[in-house]
Amino acid sequence: MSKTFNAASLARKNVKEMTPYMSARRLGGNGDVWLNANEYPIAPEYQFNEHNLNRYPECQPKDVILNYAAYAGVAPEQVLVCRGADESIELLIRAFCEPGKDAVMFCPPTYGMYSVSAEAFGVEQKKIAALSDWSLNIESIRENLSNTKLIYICSPNNPTGNIIDNKDLVEVLEMAAGLALVVIDEAYIEFCPQYSVASWLVNYPHLVILRTLSKAFALAGLRCGFALASAEIIEVLLKVIAPYPLSTPVAMIAAKALDMDGIATMKHRVATITESRIALFEALNELSVVEKVYPSETNYILVRFTDGNKVFKALWDQGIILRDQSKQPGLTNCLRITIGTEIENVRVIEAIEALC
Repeated sequence: MSKTFNAASLARKNVKEMTPYMSARRLGGNGDVWLNANEYPIAPEYQFNEHNLNRYPECQPKDVILNYAAYAGVAPEQVLVCRGADESIELLIRAFCEPGKDAVMFCPPTYGMYSVSAEAFGVEQKKIAALSDWSLNIESIRENLSNTKLIYICSPNNPTGNIIDNKDLVEVLEMAAGLALVVIDEAYIEFCPQYSVASWLVNYPHLVILRTLSKAFALAGLRCGFALASAEIIEVLLKVIAPYPLSTPVAMIAAKALDMDGIATMKHRVATITESRIALFEALNELSVVEKVYPSETNYILVRFTDGNKVFKALWDQGIILRDQSKQPGLTNCLRITIGTEIENVRVIEAIEALC
């Protein structure tokens, strides 16, 4: 060949310029206490013994759909199963947004994949910063609805851990009617099910709810998530989803996780994590290098330190891997700590205590 191949030169301009989402695994680390990805700390046990891997799976595996519909309290035709909630975020942009014309809106500090997915598809981003108490800036949202097709709202919000007030959600839904889809990301809703808005789907046909098996169901490695919406929205999303989004083993394990025993196990898991979160919250509040421990309705806690970088590096060097959130707006010196096992939580406290 006469010329050196340069893949970057062939890539779309916006892709060449974008920064990828830095997932916990991409960030690396050589730890033995992984508290940076909001995972459940103990692996569940599932067995797979199917013998039909020579056949393609269903696009939407029936047992998974039926079980999740029953669990979420919606009709099967209102459920789309996909490769984690992340795929739903992208499918919505692919299906409803035209690059150069439409925009997506979200309210930082919040989950980073809303921005990355929009950037990957060349779709405008409207970043409406949350207020100082992390509630929605309703008036600013109202002023920026022009050409907005998707409004992503994470509740409980990642990384802050707070619930978005239902009155604010209703106001956004009312103002967006006929203009945009409102997408409520409920990835952590199992830790506070009383705040779910799944029952609102009856009254708001432009509402979409994102869910996952990665958190409370302890199946982050399975990559299985859901979009709940009107049958009309699901039909549109089915036009752009991959032919076989879930492999046969994934579908089998997901269906099992969503049966009566699986849901009971999940609820027990949530109770244990919640108890541990309260204990960790109280212990962190006693440490002099901690400025504030923020209330949380999830499986993680956001903590503001006097010197977040020092704490992060000190624990990193000891193999305790946390998530640095200091680059998010308003989160200077903030670290996010996933709730681990009792032993892991004690190690975190002792390591931070040594810095006091």
